[in-house]
Amino acid sequence: MTLARLAALHGVATEYAPSEGVTVTVPDATVVAVLRALDVDASTPEAVAAALDAAERAGRERLLPPTVVLWRDEPADTTEAGTGARETGEAPEGAGTPRGASRSAGTPGAGEAPEGRPRALRGLPPGTRLTVTTEDGRTVTGLDPRGLPLGVHRFAADAPDGRRSTGTLIVAPARVPTPGRRVFGLLVQLYSLLSGRSWGMGDLGDLRELADWAGRTHGAGFVQVNPLHVAVPGAPTDPSPYRPSSRRFPDPVHLRVEDVPEYAHVDPARREELDRILADAAEQRERVLGKGALIDRDAVWDAKRRALELVHTVELAPGRRAAYRDFLAERGQALEDHATYQALAERHGHQWRRWPEPLREPRGAEAAVRADAELAARVDFHCRLAWLTDRQLADAARAAREAGMAVGIVHDLAVGVHPDGSDAWAQQHVFAAGMSVGAPPDAFNARGQDWGLPPWRPDALAAAGYAPYRGLLRELLRHAGALRIDHVMGLFRLWWVPEGEEPTRGAYVRYDSEAMLALLVLEAHRAGAAVVGEDLGTVEPGVREALARRGVLGTSVLWFERDWAGTGRPLSPGEWRADCVATATTHDLPSTAARLSGDHVTLRHRLGLLTGDLERERSRDTAETTEWLGLLQRLGFLPEGPGDEAAEVRAVHRFLAATPARMVGMWLPDAVGDRRPQNLPGTWDQYPNWRLPVAGPDGQPVTLEELAASPRAHDLLRLLAERVGARTAPPGARAV
Repeated sequence: MTLARLAALHGVATEYAPSEGVTVTVPDATVVAVLRALDVDASTPEAVAAALDAAERAGRERLLPPTVVLWRDEPADTTEAGTGARETGEAPEGAGTPRGASRSAGTPGAGEAPEGRPRALRGLPPGTRLTVTTEDGRTVTGLDPRGLPLGVHRFAADAPDGRRSTGTLIVAPARVPTPGRRVFGLLVQLYSLLSGRSWGMGDLGDLRELADWAGRTHGAGFVQVNPLHVAVPGAPTDPSPYRPSSRRFPDPVHLRVEDVPEYAHVDPARREELDRILADAAEQRERVLGKGALIDRDAVWDAKRRALELVHTVELAPGRRAAYRDFLAERGQALEDHATYQALAERHGHQWRRWPEPLREPRGAEAAVRADAELAARVDFHCRLAWLTDRQLADAARAAREAGMAVGIVHDLAVGVHPDGSDAWAQQHVFAAGMSVGAPPDAFNARGQDWGLPPWRPDALAAAGYAPYRGLLRELLRHAGALRIDHVMGLFRLWWVPEGEEPTRGAYVRYDSEAMLALLVLEAHRAGAAVVGEDLGTVEPGVREALARRGVLGTSVLWFERDWAGTGRPLSPGEWRADCVATATTHDLPSTAARLSGDHVTLRHRLGLLTGDLERERSRDTAETTEWLGLLQRLGFLPEGPGDEAAEVRAVHRFLAATPARMVGMWLPDAVGDRRPQNLPGTWDQYPNWRLPVAGPDGQPVTLEELAASPRAHDLLRLLAERVGARTAPPGARAV
């Protein structure tokens, strides 16, 4: 019980509920390991007692928690924001706030305590002086949100008895912007969409063209792409966009090299070498589009790196140099650290824990760069690549806006980073050593999941004023009309798996969801961007409600929208929530054609992924598909009747358009009848995850130019334009 109380004070759950009515106790060894990762010694009963005493004493002595949240233009709330559900094993009422957790204070008025204080300030000793140092350096007395600017500030509380508490004050708007009208758009894994100008995988030039075409020709409101985060360097690299080296910076592999202004001015003496690289790129493109080869990210990057090194020899014009210097100044130390990691990885390999001792942390590496001219030149090269990629991201966003897109480009934030990558090296102090993010066992995966991603320490984030998280959000929102957050439940809690343990032997660790949400809302407000949360799978009670309260849209996928609390029947369109992006599938699921045909069952059987009998699985899948097709017929969305796969796909999108969803997304491969998933969870080398080009029903790759000329794609987009564009926005929408 003492260990459980200590764990609760540090946000570590000692029990969890994988399903209703079932409670699983976390092994003590796991709890001890997780606490160790939070710098809490629980190795012996004596250590537990000492740590518990220290934590409780610190809680009593603090006047305010390390983080306080003030919501602008919202009545004070007398209840705790967040999930609305207490995790079994958390501290009981009165045990105090877990270390690093915030308290929320609303606008003075409704919900105030009798003494007239917002909830966050209740219990302060009379006469306590509160001062705030704002982002712009001003000093303000008191925590009235009406007298404080939006932003992240520092506060100090001084009590008459001499106690003093300091921390972070977040003043945020009540909600993020949401689309002012219902919109439809495309969902695409950018690498998979090649044009006649690609170098073997889709690039930012292709994204610009896709947005321009879809917006101008069909009135599409957005294009959602996979995470464009920079990958771990070296070959072979991890092809998954959801296991990046850094989430803060984009990968220059997405550059359209010919669109870099300096490309046209490469010295004639080097032009012959550049022409050879272009020939290699054309051959790589032909292998994918004409010869059935998989997308080879490493080969594409090798060609682009060689070309960009030649482009880098061209001196920047005065205006361009000034813009580059501004970029360096704005990105500051974060970019310097990232570029340093990239340069060191070229010399020593990407596994930074094996580097020479002085290089294993950024400040030691900084000294090495100053003493090594060759290394310093490579750091500048990687800084330049980050700038060039940022400029092409801006070009794509501008093209989307000029094409009339109401939302524009929807960027994707992965749930974590590779343990050997740039972020893990540069931000070692905020990552939990020896831990990995995953998922506990559930009805779909009895063994649980280990994603191999080190988690952020909630206490370290709070101590840093959430600077790593704020910087990440700000960077991703620079050129985003909206931001999709993968596994958005991670803002509330994450499943930590100790190194060397099975995923079943993990534990949930609670994050300060009030602070995480406030910063998300604040940065989205500043960027004028919407936010979409991927909330599929197991979601604890209250999370969707907390997200909706802040204007964060959810994700609703056709096949999962059923009356799970009742008969299990498919929900009719009118029963869907409005605050969501409605889709037929995702990158981790079968395409609509594969789902309707049953091809996905055959594929999983061929790869040994089925846990049951093939015929039984086919029978169950057929029954489910028949049920959905029957509903589509009854609603008049499938007048042709079942049997024609293209007609069935159209019917599915008529159904999606009939829901009240604010955003309706069409998986781009569905537009041309692709039958293959982009990613098949549970496989590694058994299936070519993240390496398939968009293709037709016959598996033949379809280029961007062919897509734009496809009658099937035009029919689907025209259908969505007519049915989504004709409906007004749901009540309460606020324009992006």
